[in-house]
Amino acid sequence: MKRMQNIGRVLIGLLLLNVTTTCFAFHESEKTKTKPNIIIILADDMGYSDIGCYGGEMRTPNIDKLAAEGIRFTNFYNAARCCPTRASLLTGLYPHEAGMGGMVQTGDTEPGPYQGYLNNECVTIAEVLKQAGYYTAASGKWHVGEERPNWPVDRGFDNYHGLISGAANYFDITKAKNDRVKRVFAKDSKAYVPDPNGFYMTDFITENALEYLQTAKQKEQPFFLYLAYTAPHWPLHALQEDIQKFRGKFRKGWDVLRQERIVRMKEMGIVDDDIQLSERDEMVDAWEDLSDEERDKMDLLMSIYAAQIYRMDIGIGRVMDKLEKMGESENTLVLFLSDNGGCAEGGKNGQDFWGNFWDSDAVPGTGDSYHNYGRSWANLSNTPYRMFKHWVHEGGIITPLIARWPKGIENEGTITRQLGTIRDIMATCCDMADVNYPEEYNGATIKPSTGQSLVPVFRGETSEKSTPLFWEHEGNAAVRMGDWKLVSKDGEDWELYNLNTDPTELENVIDENSDRQKLMIKAYSDWATSIGVK
Repeated sequence: MKRMQNIGRVLIGLLLLNVTTTCFAFHESEKTKTKPNIIIILADDMGYSDIGCYGGEMRTPNIDKLAAEGIRFTNFYNAARCCPTRASLLTGLYPHEAGMGGMVQTGDTEPGPYQGYLNNECVTIAEVLKQAGYYTAASGKWHVGEERPNWPVDRGFDNYHGLISGAANYFDITKAKNDRVKRVFAKDSKAYVPDPNGFYMTDFITENALEYLQTAKQKEQPFFLYLAYTAPHWPLHALQEDIQKFRGKFRKGWDVLRQERIVRMKEMGIVDDDIQLSERDEMVDAWEDLSDEERDKMDLLMSIYAAQIYRMDIGIGRVMDKLEKMGESENTLVLFLSDNGGCAEGGKNGQDFWGNFWDSDAVPGTGDSYHNYGRSWANLSNTPYRMFKHWVHEGGIITPLIARWPKGIENEGTITRQLGTIRDIMATCCDMADVNYPEEYNGATIKPSTGQSLVPVFRGETSEKSTPLFWEHEGNAAVRMGDWKLVSKDGEDWELYNLNTDPTELENVIDENSDRQKLMIKAYSDWATSIGVK
């Protein structure tokens, strides 16, 4: 009898242990499930003031809706160009620290700050969030590792579908700007060439994102979606029906439109009332000096560019509708930003790369053309700032950033002047997921991130930004300390601006501030040496 009682006690104990373990697992599962979802939407080569909610003429109702239901940042910085910005966004490090101080490279390259793919001394947001119980997926442009094992599925993403490479034909990736350029598409771990029949890059990227949201719906996990559009990067390719929606809208020309934009920006509160519009870029012609034929051509190029943004906006609307139907809209942080300022490549009025091997009668906007919109329209895109993608004056590095998170943002529809950088996105994701940024990963020591979480800003709190901040890309260099910014074009003298009184960098005051100049040059030199800037 006593033996039977002991057996009974053991069985009851095991049952209670099982119940306790099950309950604990249930609570942990519920805790993980209720963590906020995160979607990062990255536009490619879109200027600071192109979208409607930042002063642009373009139709972007879905992006504007994100702004109306969230926060717009007016002083947020990227890393000046596609590859460095993507590396910094994904890792929370300066691009050089992640191996992407320059552009992506293939083949055997020397390990270091410019190796051309993400190194093993960094972790991606996907790698960190995956360990925190997230389902991780990416759709769109990668551009931080052209070869295995440097693809998204090698860096923490459960699923990936999109363009591993850089700029590509939107209708047929086998058509490139020259016959030496090869573009790679991938689905998870396999490379392939998408069927050009009915293919349009922007819609393709959206469809993949919707597929991954459907996958996320079936999982008992929070999710992280990295949605990296190629729009509106050249080549200027858009659906003809979208182009027609904008035809003639830009016939006023860049001079008038820049003036109109800054008026709207002031009215919206995107910029202060006393800000000065930078002068038309010195390489750009006055609109009134163009012939009627030239004006019509330039209107067409900008109409195609606008149509690319319009189609991206439609895709974003579809993603938000899907979130709503999933019941995840309230508990999902959506971030929207651009990887650099408007692109001045292609000369002052753009060009068509088809020259050597495509018929000169190729219709702009179609897959047989390969236009970009040039320095003239990029000057409009970056209103009110100077310079462009690639340089580190404000026009090259300042980006719109919209954050929408109904469950966590205190005052929807607000604008913040608080300073932020692309490196803050990793810290924000870690904060949202309640996970520590790792010191080690896969046996490697991980470089510490200096980004700061934006979550306090979402709550309406003041978050003091630690400076100095640094930039370097292909010899273009800058350091910001408080309101002061020291900046240089490759090989040229340093310039110094007080961004509090001169945010458009019009009055170089370096000669009147020799002590500050020396302090900031030394800070930049020390930083550049520490991370291996060439």
